[in-house]
Formats: sequence, C-alpha cells, structure tokens
Amino acid sequence: MTPIGRVFATVAFIEALTWAGLLVGMYFKYHAADPTTIGVRLFGPLHGFAFMAYVVVTVLAAVRLRWPWWVAGLALLAAIPPLVTLPLEVWFKRRGWLARKG
Repeated sequence: MTPIGRVFATVAFIEALTWAGLLVGMYFKYHAADPTTIGVRLFGPLHGFAFMAYVVVTVLAAVRLRWPWWVAGLALLAAIPPLVTLPLEVWFKRRGWLARKG
C-alpha cells in the first residue's frame, strides 16, 4: 500500500468512527429516557472535520493513484451513508486501489 493509500484507509476509519459516535449521540439525544446532547455536541464537530478530511484525502488519493472516475465517485459517495467507508476501504485494499497504479 502506498503512503496516500494508508492515509486514505486511516481517514476512512476515522470518518466511520465519528459517524458511529454521532449516531450514538443522536440516539441519546432523541430516544433515551434521560436525554443528553453531549454526544452530538462532541461528535458533531468531530464528524464534520473527519468528513471534510475524508473528501480532501479521497480527491488526493484519486489523483495520485490514478483512480478511474467511478472509483473516485464511489469513494466520495461512501461518506454519505453511515459506516460505508469501512467496507469500501477493505474492498479498495483487496482490489489494489490503494496501491500505485501504472
């Protein structure tokens, strides 16, 4: 795996982790017997930063690793539904998309 591939894998994991934290925070905010907003206040900004970092790293990886347009688009779309960056990153590793092409 290339250095940018490792950065992509790390940021994809962090993006999914903060998504999970935000989902748990929203559960406690809206569905708990004793509602609290601490999870949303903590993980909301963290996830916002992680999401933006993921988008930037995805574009850099797509350019440096010469991904086809559909691979880059799929990677960007994976950040929208919760936790999809994890299986996408595993699939990218298996398919060799995080190794240097050409």
